[in-house]
Amino acid sequence: MTDPAHPWTQPASVVRLDIPGGREVAHRDVAANGARFHIAEVGDGPLVLLLHGFPQFWWTWRHQLGALADAGFRAVAMDLRGVGGSDRTPRGYDPANLALDVTGVIRSLGEPDAALVGHDLGGYLAWTAAAMRPKLVRRLAVSSMPHPRRWRNAMLSDVRQSTASSYIWGFQRPWLPERQLLAEDAELVGKLIRDWSGASLPDDEAVEAYRRAMLIPSTAHCSIEPYRWMVRSMARPDGIQFNRRMKRPVRVPTLHLHGSLDPVLRTRSAAGSGEYVEAPYRWRLFDGLGHFPHEEDPAAFSTELVNWLQDPEPDR
Repeated sequence: MTDPAHPWTQPASVVRLDIPGGREVAHRDVAANGARFHIAEVGDGPLVLLLHGFPQFWWTWRHQLGALADAGFRAVAMDLRGVGGSDRTPRGYDPANLALDVTGVIRSLGEPDAALVGHDLGGYLAWTAAAMRPKLVRRLAVSSMPHPRRWRNAMLSDVRQSTASSYIWGFQRPWLPERQLLAEDAELVGKLIRDWSGASLPDDEAVEAYRRAMLIPSTAHCSIEPYRWMVRSMARPDGIQFNRRMKRPVRVPTLHLHGSLDPVLRTRSAAGSGEYVEAPYRWRLFDGLGHFPHEEDPAAFSTELVNWLQDPEPDR
């Protein structure tokens, strides 16, 4: 139910935002994989599909959308299942299904393929989609997220990584994490973003936007469900099968971006993901940046991304 005292609980009034520079953004909904997904679109050219992480929504890519459009790309940022303006379904938050959401959106946009750009959970799904549906992924760019097999190994064998990602273990409790996320108008969302950032924090306007988006009914629960699956499935047949499927190498050019001060996913955990890539692989470490390099230094991030996308023969 929508609370009339809080108009931001209506998704459209919260997530259909503008981007810097006064550029017009086309907001619309597309159907894919049995659900409806909100997208924000700018520009024309080869498709670049951007996937956000936790605790954010499509607007985290507001700086990159304009930069990509200026560089001659069709830049589209989507809200993942259960977040922003997309459907909040009761099930379907395992990474294999979420990756099918992504590839389904590519098809719904009428494109033969896309360059996928993912941050955090969006990066996990980008890795997954590139392995599962390689014909639909032209290139892959991942920020602040190791390859899923690398992530799993680090969580199970590296005490420092397990400690750094303690919030994920906390998500395994029923109901309490949702209540904590929503308390005091989603104050915890702002705290997490500030704690996970380097010295160049996202601005207050951005933090407020993410807090409002988390208050949309059911968003907190849906945002947590992928992390519950990632942990609870480790010893289950479905999780073991997914881990085996991810042995399939990524065979598209891959750009891997990471902040040197990321307190959530250690550089040591992310580095080495190239062993799962049988194609040109480029590692870029941003000194002094934390978990959100695309927002902490959007100019440097966008330049690196655009130059790599425009490079006809990216080297290793």
